[in-house]
This record gives sequence, structure tokens and C-alpha cells, in this order.
Amino acid sequence: MSRTLGEWLAYQERTHPRAIELGLERVRAVWKAMGAPRPAPVVITVGGTNGKGSTVALLEGILRAAGYRTGCYTSPHLLRYNERIRLDGEDATDEALIASFERIETARGDVPQTYFEFGTLAALDLMARASLDVAILEVGLGGRLDAVNIVDADVAVITTVDLDHQDWLGSDRDSIGREKAGIARAGRPAIVGELAPPRGLLDALRSIGATVIQAGEAFFVGAHPVRDSLSPQSLASRASSQARPQNMSRAGRAPTADTWQWEHQDGTSLDLPVPALAAPVQLANAAAAIAAIHSLGTRLAVPLDAIRSALSAVHVPGRLQCIAERPRTLVDVGHNPQAARALAAWLDAEPGTGKVFAVYGALADKDVGGVVQAMGSRVYRWFLAGLDADTPRGLDAGTLAAKVTSALPGADVVVFTNVAEARAAASKAAGEADTVLLFGSFFVAAAALAG
Repeated sequence: MSRTLGEWLAYQERTHPRAIELGLERVRAVWKAMGAPRPAPVVITVGGTNGKGSTVALLEGILRAAGYRTGCYTSPHLLRYNERIRLDGEDATDEALIASFERIETARGDVPQTYFEFGTLAALDLMARASLDVAILEVGLGGRLDAVNIVDADVAVITTVDLDHQDWLGSDRDSIGREKAGIARAGRPAIVGELAPPRGLLDALRSIGATVIQAGEAFFVGAHPVRDSLSPQSLASRASSQARPQNMSRAGRAPTADTWQWEHQDGTSLDLPVPALAAPVQLANAAAAIAAIHSLGTRLAVPLDAIRSALSAVHVPGRLQCIAERPRTLVDVGHNPQAARALAAWLDAEPGTGKVFAVYGALADKDVGGVVQAMGSRVYRWFLAGLDADTPRGLDAGTLAAKVTSALPGADVVVFTNVAEARAAASKAAGEADTVLLFGSFFVAAAALAG
């Protein structure tokens, strides 16, 4: 008898003794048994510590606005597993996923697959059957040994590199950067979205032989140096070749409240609306997404209007998503120190936040101290939610409270057994002009969005 989607997912959780098992041998063997389907003629992979989901959404929005059929693979999901695979803007149906899982089960024989490997194979399988133009694949844990890396991407994007998943990837940014560099390919573009990436990332990319296209070196927000020789235009209008200072000063047209300028060392210059996605960090994600499309040249012709319309329209669930007013209630999936610094920067830049009442939950392998220190005194009171009932990896509220107060002595902390209780208490305590911020894990975001 055919399994339901829920039964298939439960089965997948039991077929491999470990939830995470890095390595490409098993998943590549099954992929080849399925005919090694390439998901689309053009493949873009997106890796990094933070910003992956937003960058995928921006790429999808721009390319669909330009008339291309896209497929997207992201993880984890917030409310429904189907969210992980989108085909031409629509979540995969239960029926399509079930049919794909049945094909994978037949192909795999006695080769074990993790839950994530099943999902990755399903994404490649369904995309290959959907007559797509472009596949955009978010890389999961790390890069070099992530299941997505069985596909040779035409361009790889590495958004940011920071400390996360150290048990798997290494204890410093250089080590983590080397792992994430593994998604790049020799002779193909590798977009680096950070202005100050770790040396390990850059060294590894160059060792691979990738063409490194780095923020602040090859593409810019605001004024930039222009080299004497210009490459052919690949996006839209190109600025005329004029001498500019050979430095990163912001003497030219810097971002305003409503607009910003994306520029490339080849002379391409685009005047653009500020992304609808909140937080200053989204400019960097948008810039990297545009750089990825630009690097493909004539393979992906994208009019300027498509970029503009997508930037103004793209939203991503769980990224500073407003779910209620009075008090304004925001949900963010940020769960590591780098993401917390981005949240802090948004709070510093956003007028009228009032007092911030934070509903925070965390998994056991996360750097709680680094997160709360990044937020610091911006949080007026902490409403700590236990996640131990949601997942075996979740911290209970008592353990979480001990970590928070150790990292932030004197913090105003109250504890609750779950997110719903913590949110109710925070909403009651906050005034109409204050802000309730729910963050720290996809589990926190999922509970908030589920109501």
C-alpha cells in the first residue's frame, strides 16, 4: 500500500542510524542509479552560514520576473515539508514528492540514505522532470560534503562565513570557509558575498581554480574603482568608462533611504530600489544574487526592470516577518552570532522599535552566549522558551536561562516551557509602541507562524 507523505518522512528518519552523515558516496551512487538527472540547464548553488534562503529567494524572484522557469531547493522548512522544493514558484505537491520517493527507494536498493539525502534526490528528480531553465540549490550543512554538491554548478554563491556547526565544519572561520568553498568548480564563477571573508575560503577557491568574484573587489554597493578594460554588458545599462578613485570610498552615489546602486568592475551600473526584505544585510544578499546572474553573461539575459520589480516584491517567511501589530511582532530564523549581529544592526537602524521583548529558544549545539551578547542591552526583557518538546536537540528553558545569564549578567529573564507561552507573556508585557521579537531557531519561527 502506498505511503502518505508523512509516512514517507517518518520512514526516512529511520532508514539511516544518524540524522547527519556527511559524504557524497551514498547519495551519488543513488543519483547515478536514477540516471544522474541534471535539474536544469543552468544550476546555481548557494552556500554560506547566513543569508542563503534570502539569496535563493532573490535569485528566484529576479529570474522569474525575467520570464525563466526556476526550481528552488531550500531547507529546513517552516510549516510544511513541501516548502523545500519549489517548481516555477509553486511548492511541490504531496503526490509529486511521494512519486519521487518511490523512485528513489527503487533506485537505492540497500544503499542507506539520510532524511536530507532523500530530499536532495527528490529535488533533483522533480526539477529534471519540470522542464526548467534554472535550478537554484541551497547547500545545507557545510558545502564540500553536502549532498547538493553532487551537482556541478555553473556558478556558486557563498554568502557569509561564520562560526556555526563547529562539530562538523571546524572551530574557526578559515576551516569553515574551506569546507564551504567545496561547492565551487574550476573555471566557473564563485561569488563571495562578504567584504572581509576568511582567508581559508579565498585560498580554497583559488586552489580549486574557481573564478573568484568578491564583494568590494569585483562588485560594489555605491562608488567603486573602474578598470580601463570593460567586459561586455551582461545585465542592463552599463556606465561609461570614467576614471574613479582606486579605493572603496563611498564618494559616489551611496544608498539612500529608497535606492541603492549595484556596480561591477566592468563598468555595469544599476540604480535599484532597496529590497523589500528588511535588515541592512539584505543589500549584501541582493548584491551577491545580482553578481551571480551577471557572471553568467548571455546565458541568462535579465532586463533591469526584472531586477527592480523582484527587489521590491520578494519576501521570505521567517526573515524579520511581521505577524502582528500593537505590539509589532516580528519573527526571524536567526540562530547564530552572525545572524544576531544582523538583527542588532536592524534594531539600531529601525526607528520606533520601543522596548524590545525577545522570545528566544535555541538548539543545544548553538552558541547561545554569542547570540545574546550580540543582542546585548537592545533587549529589554528575555522570554526564554524551551524547545526540548519540539526536538531532541532543543534546550529546555532552565538550561537556556543559565546560558543566557552567564553570558549576559543582569539580564531580565523569564522562562517558559514552550514558544506559545513565551509569546503570550511577551505580548502581554509589551506596550503598543514596543516590539516583540521571536528568534533563535527555525523551531521558534515555525511555532510563531503556526499561531
